[in-house]
Amino acid sequence: MSSAEDSSAADAALVLDFLNTVDFDLHTDVLDDPAGWQGWLATRALADDQHARATRDGIRAAIGCRAAPPAPPATVHIQLVAGIPTLVACTATGAVLAAATRLAVLGEWDRVKICPADDCRWAFFDRSRNRSRTWCSMRVCGNREKARTWRERAKLA
Repeated sequence: MSSAEDSSAADAALVLDFLNTVDFDLHTDVLDDPAGWQGWLATRALADDQHARATRDGIRAAIGCRAAPPAPPATVHIQLVAGIPTLVACTATGAVLAAATRLAVLGEWDRVKICPADDCRWAFFDRSRNRSRTWCSMRVCGNREKARTWRERAKLA
């Protein structure tokens, strides 16, 4: 794996980790748990800021094609690191938006998706060759949806 692929994978992981701080299936939200949120930040060596929820909800809405107010701006600096211009941020929202920007520049942003299952809504990275993956897990969400549509068709028959 090249360093660009490593960086892209790390950016995708940060964005997904941030988007998945809310779990619709378990009805939990790390942002509602101060100790959990501080632990999330500490694990990633990031500072807290008051825009985490608005940023997360704005990105989730944009990816899931739902209307949402725009996310508040985040502070991101451009620095030369080993002679390479690099987006640098220390707050959670700044780091996530910098990672999202790098994914967009690399043409990978459209691979970040939200599972359409209403009881899931998990964020995932579509690694399929043609970028056509729909479900976070074909075994779980995809299978449930296929079974649901089969039952509906069977009722009509």
